Amino acid sequence: MKRLLLATAALLACALAPAHAERIKDLAQVAGVRGNPLVGYGLVVGLDGSGDRTSQTPFTVQSLKSLLAQLGVTIPPGVNPQLKNVAAVAINAELPAFAKPGQSIDVTVSSIGNAGSLRGGTLLMTPLKGVDGQVYAIAQGNLIVGGFGASGRDGSRISVNAPNGGSIPNGAIVERAVAAIPPGAQTGNVTLNLNEADFTTAARIVAAIDRAFGAGRARALDGVTIEVSPPAGDRIGFLAALESLEVDPGAAAAKVIVNARTGTVVMGGQVTVLPAAVAHGSLTVTITESAQVSQPEAFGRGQTVVAPQSEISASTDGSHMVMFRGGTSLEDIVRAVNAVGAAPGDIVAILEALKQAGALRAELQVI
Repeated sequence: MKRLLLATAALLACALAPAHAERIKDLAQVAGVRGNPLVGYGLVVGLDGSGDRTSQTPFTVQSLKSLLAQLGVTIPPGVNPQLKNVAAVAINAELPAFAKPGQSIDVTVSSIGNAGSLRGGTLLMTPLKGVDGQVYAIAQGNLIVGGFGASGRDGSRISVNAPNGGSIPNGAIVERAVAAIPPGAQTGNVTLNLNEADFTTAARIVAAIDRAFGAGRARALDGVTIEVSPPAGDRIGFLAALESLEVDPGAAAAKVIVNARTGTVVMGGQVTVLPAAVAHGSLTVTITESAQVSQPEAFGRGQTVVAPQSEISASTDGSHMVMFRGGTSLEDIVRAVNAVGAAPGDIVAILEALKQAGALRAELQVI
């Protein structure tokens, strides 16, 4: 209960905080300036017996034989090395916008076989390809694995996080740049795309740009797209000044996010309810099983009988009913729900009931 009170108090403090200005850089991005995903397939070596069981992952053996052949080592036909220190992995990374050859990027490595752990492994040189099939980076290096796992001979096992995945900071070198025209070299207007669609935020960004650079400089095409006409001259300097402008974004829509699996509930500051009453109570049923043994007297001809007995008791904790007045705010909702001693699972049920009754003035999203 104390943990729930602390969590809701922190949520309330964040939700009721006054709005503050944010930079356009944090609210929108210039159209065309984006990263590109890269993917590759490779081998991790140097594992302490936790690699793929090659009898069950033939592609690992095939990849190892192909690699050794490229290095001049020939394995006789029909011979499959049974190694436990090698694992087949998938590598993914993101090529940032304007990345140039020679720069380093981070990579993530994940096992695609049955390796138990990648701790202590080294990724061998692996090409990373884009969606067009071209190689844009080369990855290689020692893995950093945050997870930990241990197993016993009887099959018992314990693991913390995921030991069959890791990362390599600056583990790939860019070999090819993406052919793109930077915004500074473009002619014509510059397009901004909001991270989240909001007509209020779009209108305020247009007003801020017009105040800073002159009337008619920007116009909103919809709730996401803003078209800006840059002045003649240094476009890069104009974009730098543009993304530093501060704007008060529009208030977020009233929304309640419910994670049905964990019982986590997040309510926005704009959530209100209409007049409603909520009753909360719990019924506890206890069933106790016991055995009563009946034995015959000494030298008797009877038999020992075991008679099972069941005792069932039911108790109802004190029920509570809380009244919500019209226009109740998030603060009142949190206080009232805590007053009835509701657990996270009970809060989910209460919010769903309020939504079905038409009293919850917010979008209820269950994930």
